[in-house]
Amino acid sequence: MLSVLVVDDDARVARNHRDFVVSVPGFTVVGVAHTGAEALRAVAEHQPDLVLLDLYLPDTSGINVLQRLRSPDEPGPGTPVDVLVITALRDIDNVRAALHGGAMYYLLKPFNLSALREQLDRFAAVRDKLTGVEQATQRDVDRVFGVRRASTRTSLPKGLTAATAQLVAETLRATGDDLSAVEVAERAGIARVTARRYLEHLCADGQAALRMRYGSAGRPEHRYQWVR
Repeated sequence: MLSVLVVDDDARVARNHRDFVVSVPGFTVVGVAHTGAEALRAVAEHQPDLVLLDLYLPDTSGINVLQRLRSPDEPGPGTPVDVLVITALRDIDNVRAALHGGAMYYLLKPFNLSALREQLDRFAAVRDKLTGVEQATQRDVDRVFGVRRASTRTSLPKGLTAATAQLVAETLRATGDDLSAVEVAERAGIARVTARRYLEHLCADGQAALRMRYGSAGRPEHRYQWVR
């Protein structure tokens, strides 16, 4: 049985998340916290396998909680706890901070409960693949990271990762307007050629649309816009 700690400042939302998690076979909820301080105490006390972490908390940011859970100076679980961010915050700085902080995924509110179920199932699959393995082979590593990086939509082309795809998607979605590959690259902190590859994938997946803008010289500029 995999144990989960639910962290959300809204008591109603936290209750809904708790009720849904316990309805998923193989999962149990060991606690609910509504502040960052409560979350850190609950992690130290219950040592959950997974934390569902909201980023908007009344006493501190969820990113700060995530960073403290990763700090060697912070009292916490005997083994590293995995964190699934669940938030309404769409700005790219929080997406990037969660990614760099080691969050397993960044789930945006509002969402269909099937999306949460999918992440719970993938978390369980990862834990199952690691059970009983003391020394990993490359095949073991590929299987585990393949599950963690799997897209919630179509399979990613070779060389692309789900984390960067999400970063590019959130960069595009947050602007509310169309962007060029150069602009996406600058905002996401990645190379232009990398941004273009992920933008082309999002277009092929139906999540973004390519628009041509013609300047005074008549030369077309590729612009990308979030459409979902």
